[in-house]
Amino acid sequence: MALNYIFVAFFVIAFLIAFLQFIFTGDVQTFKAITEGMLKMAETAVMDIALPLTGVMTFFLGILNVGEKAGIIQVIARLIGPFFNKLFPEVPKDHPANGQMIMNFSANFLGLDNAATPFGLKAMQSLQELNPSKDTASNAQIMFLVLHTSGLQIIPLSIIAQRAILGAESPSDVFIPCVVGTYVTTVVSMIITATWQKINLFNRTVMLGLGSVTAMIAIVLWYLSGLPKEQIETISVLAGNSVLLFVVAGFLGWGMFKKVNVFEAFIEGAKGGFTTSVTIIPYLVGLLVAISAFRSCGAMDYLIDGLKWGFAATGVNTDFTDALPVALMKPLSGSGARALMIDAMKQFGPDSFVGRLVCIFNGSADTTLYIVALYFGSVGIKNTRYAIVAGLIADLIGVVAGIWLGYLFFH
Repeated sequence: MALNYIFVAFFVIAFLIAFLQFIFTGDVQTFKAITEGMLKMAETAVMDIALPLTGVMTFFLGILNVGEKAGIIQVIARLIGPFFNKLFPEVPKDHPANGQMIMNFSANFLGLDNAATPFGLKAMQSLQELNPSKDTASNAQIMFLVLHTSGLQIIPLSIIAQRAILGAESPSDVFIPCVVGTYVTTVVSMIITATWQKINLFNRTVMLGLGSVTAMIAIVLWYLSGLPKEQIETISVLAGNSVLLFVVAGFLGWGMFKKVNVFEAFIEGAKGGFTTSVTIIPYLVGLLVAISAFRSCGAMDYLIDGLKWGFAATGVNTDFTDALPVALMKPLSGSGARALMIDAMKQFGPDSFVGRLVCIFNGSADTTLYIVALYFGSVGIKNTRYAIVAGLIADLIGVVAGIWLGYLFFH
């Protein structure tokens, strides 16, 4: 129901703002801007998002099916079963969904967005098989989705690259705040959702797992912090792409070793790629067009101005308010947040406080509403329950953490 209200609200707000501007100022351009934006976004949702995703989905779902036939996914599921069983008590320890989820998280962690989406959609489909109410999100699906929207990533390579393009003196100086910010968002997401689901996280298995991940991230950050930008970029590209190639070659090679008909298994799994991509098109078009209407009418600008006024009235330092458009746009649109980040760095300078803070915001979370529409839409979930609320609360805490990190490192 949350998506239903959000969907309708975006269009109603856009119409009201355009209508009021026409009544009080005679401006008719807002109507035109909203309409053109809606039509353009409808085309973009299909031509630039859904169709390119079809090829990637087809390939990786084929590879995943080979991994399942060869037993690799089941092995991964058993290895992480004890930890995931605490977070996902509805999912059996050796169920393939566990392995698929860990592959999704791993791909996100390494910045492999193209691979993360197919793995994640496959995991959502597997969780749907266990879901007793097919049109309502299960606890396991919500936990997976909220953790996914936290966007945990070890090296924000695209942000570092953009800072380098815009002439930052030290493009990689934001990567530690970005990783800390996204890690905080991930942990908070887990705590919020576990509290909602009455899951006890204070047990040896979960604490040991979180402690191990925290220690690993701390060691990697400590090592990378002493390297120049060029080496960080080289390590990121090498690690991400080599791991992905290893997964593809390893799955296929192990399938041959286990005497699986690899190509037949690949084709069998790949057939689901096109079906899944077609299924999500209506959800993507609906939500992205609604977001476009909300942006085009100027509602985001009014919201930012209101927040700036409110913070100024409290007497707190308001240097961070010029970066808020990125923080507010991130849950709605990744491309929109990226464009606003670039605009802010051009306006204020990539080495300014605002220029760095927008990078932290962009690297500390993911596009919650887009991911909800994409993942739940792929399995026909209509009742998202508290998934959006939990995700947006985690995003808010990520913004607060980002502001704190920005002041700590750069103010």
